[in-house]
Amino acid sequence: MTGKLEGRIAVVTGAARGQGEATARIFAEAGARVVLADVLEEDGRKAAGRIGDGAMFRKLDVSDEGSWNALLEATRTEWGTPDILINNAGIVHPVDALNLEKADFERVLGINLIGSWLGIKVLAPGMIEKGKGAIVNICSSSALIGMNGLTAYASSKWALRGLTKNVAMELGYRGVRVNAIFPGGINTPMGNITEEPAEELNKYYVGQTIQRIGEPEEVARTSLFLCSDDASYLAGAEIAVDGGQTLGPYTPFLPGAPNSVV
Repeated sequence: MTGKLEGRIAVVTGAARGQGEATARIFAEAGARVVLADVLEEDGRKAAGRIGDGAMFRKLDVSDEGSWNALLEATRTEWGTPDILINNAGIVHPVDALNLEKADFERVLGINLIGSWLGIKVLAPGMIEKGKGAIVNICSSSALIGMNGLTAYASSKWALRGLTKNVAMELGYRGVRVNAIFPGGINTPMGNITEEPAEELNKYYVGQTIQRIGEPEEVARTSLFLCSDDASYLAGAEIAVDGGQTLGPYTPFLPGAPNSVV
């Protein structure tokens, strides 16, 4: 992996732990300087410290445009204009449609969808000036098939899927490639809402093509590919990193949900 992102500057949101932390680490190993952006300041600073000199932490509320502007200014002062954006930050709210509160729905949309759009709005102009850039939106397998009991989350990821397609059209001819990854169940603090060991989590995946939960590094390596020159002709692509979850009927991850695809 060394050298695939040599000399590039990447911003990874939700990077204090889990999938975002793995992405930041793998990007740094590939030669990028990485901004770990998150609201979790203590965890984020520790994660950046573990990565070393090629990483720095910036506190970021993805739903606030001013917070994005401050991150961009700090990054430019320290290193220069970012070449890469990984819109990884997200929250899950496991409530069905009829019991979902409006404020909770709006909060999920504000982080998962509007937060990703704001990152593109603020960072893409600099990429256009440089004549190159790569943006990866982390969607979800629920944006390919739906997911019982996750109305707000799935809706936000379906919308993020649409945003990816549209922005890929608008920015592609200006040198910025925009693609999306659709993770299935991933063994992270957000993905493992039952807080069970990985070997126990695998029971929810019996009957799928690969009968186990995924690891954050498996998503991170896909992001690395999409941001490298190996993916230079990919724009608006949708890559499912889900162990085959979306190929057919499966056992939903959410405990207690009916055993059928929504």
